[in-house]
Amino acid sequence: MIAFVRLSAQAGSLFRQNFFLGLPFLGAAPFILRRPVPYNRAMLEFLSPRLKEAVSHVDLMQLYELRVRAGRPLYANIKGSSVPLGRCGRVQNKKSALHPTQEEVEETFYGACGYSVHAVENELRQGFVTAAEGERVGIAGTYVYEGKGVLSVHSVTSLCIRVPHEVKGCAEEIYKRCLAGGLCSLLLLSPPGWGKTTLLRDLSRLACERLRANVLVSDERGELSAGETGETSDVIRFAGKLTAFTAGIRAMRPDLIVTDELLPEDFEAVRRAIAGGVAVFASAHLTRYEDVREKLFSRYVLLSGLGRIKAVLDEAGNDLD
Repeated sequence: MIAFVRLSAQAGSLFRQNFFLGLPFLGAAPFILRRPVPYNRAMLEFLSPRLKEAVSHVDLMQLYELRVRAGRPLYANIKGSSVPLGRCGRVQNKKSALHPTQEEVEETFYGACGYSVHAVENELRQGFVTAAEGERVGIAGTYVYEGKGVLSVHSVTSLCIRVPHEVKGCAEEIYKRCLAGGLCSLLLLSPPGWGKTTLLRDLSRLACERLRANVLVSDERGELSAGETGETSDVIRFAGKLTAFTAGIRAMRPDLIVTDELLPEDFEAVRRAIAGGVAVFASAHLTRYEDVREKLFSRYVLLSGLGRIKAVLDEAGNDLD
């Protein structure tokens, strides 16, 4: 989820223009200052007819997330604000909002799966599916277990649909502060929804263009590569990080691996890569340097809001500002 926040003048901005979606924005510099561009206008074609009609009245470039819950109001994250949607777009109150039926939730879910649940069963075990154009669809319902692992998800009741955007240039400030002296490993830290994936995508592009690096994008959920990652990038999708890192290093000889949302069990793959001379750009849902499991990176970028740099730390946790 993307939050729209008012920001202090002291915080480092990732943008040089004080414009939000083409309009002047005073006293703040939010993440999506340069007009966000969906990388493919065929997105959200999997929605059920009533949901598709509601979304058709919303500017896709301003739509970040869609919350679909059976029997409850339909909500959209538009420009960082959660608003109810009716059949003709935005409405003033939730009573006028569209209330998706259970059937519509299931129809949208099966559409996101390409109407083949078996084809995406590995993703479903992790609670999400990635639709054809990179839309990440989180799933809530009844989880079915086999042994110690999730077998499938039945009785889907809620969907969280995240719409990927490409914001070229959004990582310029991070590049300037962390990579001006050359390639190094860095970790982005923030709560969910503060633009880490979009920043990583742009960092990958910049590393290709300016450092002439061979970049391997380890895209476990099919979301990170939903946009331009650079002409000298290669992508491994839907593989666990250890598998992608191991196979990618052996087969593709990357200078840099870019990946998203590190979990504690992923640090072994990162350690092996860095020890082998491969730089790593990654993100984690953490807010403090102290909570990073292993201090493997050369730079730690802490965000204070939607794309806002709170601090840049070195490997020992010292503030570099």
